[in-house]
Amino acid sequence: MSNPRPPVCSYEGSDYQTSFWEQGKRSYEDQVEAVALKKLLPAGGRLLLELGAGAGRNTPRYQGYDHVILLDYALTQLQQAQARLGNDPRYRFVVADVYQLPFVPGLFDAATMIRTLHHMADAPRALQEIAHVLQSQATFILEFANKKNLKAIVRYLLRRQSWNPFNLDPVEFAELNFDFHPVAIKTWMTQAGFKIERTLTVSHFRIGLVKRMLPLPWLVRLDSWLQGTGNWFQFTPSVFMQARMAQAHLPATSGAFFCCPICKSFPLLEKEDACHCTSCGKNWPIVNGIYIFRE
Repeated sequence: MSNPRPPVCSYEGSDYQTSFWEQGKRSYEDQVEAVALKKLLPAGGRLLLELGAGAGRNTPRYQGYDHVILLDYALTQLQQAQARLGNDPRYRFVVADVYQLPFVPGLFDAATMIRTLHHMADAPRALQEIAHVLQSQATFILEFANKKNLKAIVRYLLRRQSWNPFNLDPVEFAELNFDFHPVAIKTWMTQAGFKIERTLTVSHFRIGLVKRMLPLPWLVRLDSWLQGTGNWFQFTPSVFMQARMAQAHLPATSGAFFCCPICKSFPLLEKEDACHCTSCGKNWPIVNGIYIFRE
């Protein structure tokens, strides 16, 4: 019997893009993440999978890719992304669970997962599922919330927090919100078949007072200079990794794209309003151009 699916954090109905990013005074965080992405992600490719795409904040940064698949668990997030991005045929919107991806093996030549892993109750399982749908030598850009950040270390040493930032176990600081130790992430990535090629530390100045005192362009430039320290040590709240799929994977079957997330059969019979699995009989709806593979 297969392991039960871990609990999933859903942003269904959330105004996260507006309340957190646009009204939350987080231009600094947004811009330094854009800098890190530009440094790590190849300028172009054929097919990129954006995991945890949300309302499409980062999607315009993947202009060099022929096609971008925006995947999120929340239908309303992808509806917001669709409204923001328009009817560009380069984009395809997919509602699905990261633990049960609806794609054939060896499909994508690139993938990103930014501000999403911290909601994973079983991060190793999620990484293994992602590895399964990537081609050999595909690039994977992963961002994770760093447990061993400087603020957490100071608070622990001053006995203002109970959890230890130096041990390897994830810490759940709020329901389905996790911080991870960099060594644990490296171990899980290796076990999933990835070879880590580069690590960047990001958001060195994520402190309200500092963001108010220094002009935004200065902060972004300073952060960009310091990001390279991630190859040696990681003490920032956010860490980006560039990894390569090192395991040999057969390329995806020609013409195959979606598979059934339940029985993993493919190809699916795509109709105007649904994708039909001829193996288990499941119909997966297509609503206003959004493919829904969430049970």
